[in-house]
Amino acid sequence: MRHRRNIIFLKDIAGLAFTAFGGPQAHLAMMFRLLVHKRRYLTAAELLELQALCALLPGPTSTQTVTAIGFRLGGPNLAYLALLVWCLPAVSIMTLAGLLLSHFDTAFTGRLVQFVQPVAVGFVAFSAYRIAEQVVHTKTAVALLVAAALLAYFFQYPGVLPVLLLLGGAITTFRYRRHAIVPDKKPIRVEWANGALWLGVFVLAATLGHYTHWLPVRLFENFYRNGSLVFGGGQVLAPLLFAEFVEYKHYLTGPEFLSGLGFVQAIPGPNFSIASYIGVLAMRHQGEGAGGQLLGAAAGAAGIFLPGTFLIFFVIRFWDSLRQYRVVKASLEGVKAVSAGLVCAAALLLYHPLPDRLLPLPGAWAHAHGVQLPLNPLLVGATFLLLLWERVPSVAIVGAALLAGALVK
Repeated sequence: MRHRRNIIFLKDIAGLAFTAFGGPQAHLAMMFRLLVHKRRYLTAAELLELQALCALLPGPTSTQTVTAIGFRLGGPNLAYLALLVWCLPAVSIMTLAGLLLSHFDTAFTGRLVQFVQPVAVGFVAFSAYRIAEQVVHTKTAVALLVAAALLAYFFQYPGVLPVLLLLGGAITTFRYRRHAIVPDKKPIRVEWANGALWLGVFVLAATLGHYTHWLPVRLFENFYRNGSLVFGGGQVLAPLLFAEFVEYKHYLTGPEFLSGLGFVQAIPGPNFSIASYIGVLAMRHQGEGAGGQLLGAAAGAAGIFLPGTFLIFFVIRFWDSLRQYRVVKASLEGVKAVSAGLVCAAALLLYHPLPDRLLPLPGAWAHAHGVQLPLNPLLVGATFLLLLWERVPSVAIVGAALLAGALVK
């Protein structure tokens, strides 16, 4: 029975990998609908808790969340398989995009996804509605939700998200007396292997990157460093990669980077898969042919995804023991309320981007990022209502949006 459930879970993750457009917030909305509401692998509160835990760690939040759910359901083996199933489609597509860049019709790509963004907003809005319905039950939670949504909307700094989660947890910590004492608590046992592995690879990659001129090793080090230090997902990672690989190292041009950014927004799965695209283009002048470019893609993908994976494996092993304590349980109330507020802010930002972002970005990137596709409020509302109706699969909604984009010029 358990083996059968694991197979079904991997099929579900594969379905998400091919249909989860729109970045981490939309990914969370689709996970909520499929993994919580339909399959009931975990509760809404558990998904929010895992997502918030992953958001407090550096790395790709959606990928870490998928990995953590796999670990909860079937241990390390299922977690690694879920990670592979989730990442492989996007990494493969971005690798192919890099190899075929000179023949890739970017105008068609933009037209193809013109209706995907408003559909993604509908997914995020529905997620915000469902999450708030499930986890916000007190006046304190309502206040935290509203405050977190406003702060996340107006202040788009990389560190805002983890700080808001920590503050929300700190505020509700004082309500710990409302929770029952858990008898016979399990002792907290920290297994340091994955933490030591993360740090060891970090130091080794930095050392090799300093002393070697072989580009795949240096690419791995560059992406591993970025994956170890960036908070806030692909939206924060993109300007950092632009500054390093375009403006400083000149591995690819600004238009090439922006084309890759358009590709990664157009495909489902993790936005961090843009690392494989950059790895392909960085290797094109090394005289190693397509094989060398594939090696660059592998180095980029491994470098960007491994640190977050090591860190979530390190934390998730003692998280269940830690959450037995009343103080931790009380803090989770605030964390979940803030998480709901962040999803609300994401829906607002996707629907109505703030003209004057407070986040300082490199000049060329900021100029390109300021160009926003018009959003159709009817599509947002229609998507929300279809999800509320619960009769139309997510893949059908996304497929219809892509088909409409291909047909409408």
